[in-house]
Amino acid sequence: MRWKAWRLDLHYLLDRTPWDTGITPPEVVEWVESAPPDPGQALDLGCGTGTNSLYLARHGWQVVGVDISRLAICRARRKAKRAGAGRKVRFYRADVSRLDFLPGPFDLALDIGCLHSIPPGRRDAYAAGLARLVRPGGHYLLYAFTPRSSGLGVSPRGVRRLFGPSFGVERQEGGTDPTGPSSAWYWLVRE
Repeated sequence: MRWKAWRLDLHYLLDRTPWDTGITPPEVVEWVESAPPDPGQALDLGCGTGTNSLYLARHGWQVVGVDISRLAICRARRKAKRAGAGRKVRFYRADVSRLDFLPGPFDLALDIGCLHSIPPGRRDAYAAGLARLVRPGGHYLLYAFTPRSSGLGVSPRGVRRLFGPSFGVERQEGGTDPTGPSSAWYWLVRE
């Protein structure tokens, strides 16, 4: 994982981060605006520079953002400080498949483009961590590329295999990422 962290830091350093749009996806906005009136605890997996964490905080959520990139986390903390969100958001540099340091429970877990880049051998640990951290009845919003020849991506069947023992798929929508690859959104609920 050190190699991946170093590579991501290099992308941030060179400003080659097409995934860091600075815009919260409409699927997240729609969910937040129709969510229960009392926001709770949220976990932003692969939070990058904190765009979605800060969006959730502005809507009343207490947020923990996690990313493996040191530079992304530094930028997220600066953005949170400038936004005055320091009490509502905490950022950690960590591997999302190793979250034993977080106590939970979370009412919402959000992953926009993180799971599909985790090596297949670490995905079961990621899923087990989420099952531990998300409270029963809690939600998990996932955006992921579908499988590509590079090995990046996860299929709808793979999502159901990974999360089926603990989460039910409430909704799924396929699409195409603005950068080109096919992708899908999943709305899951912790059973």
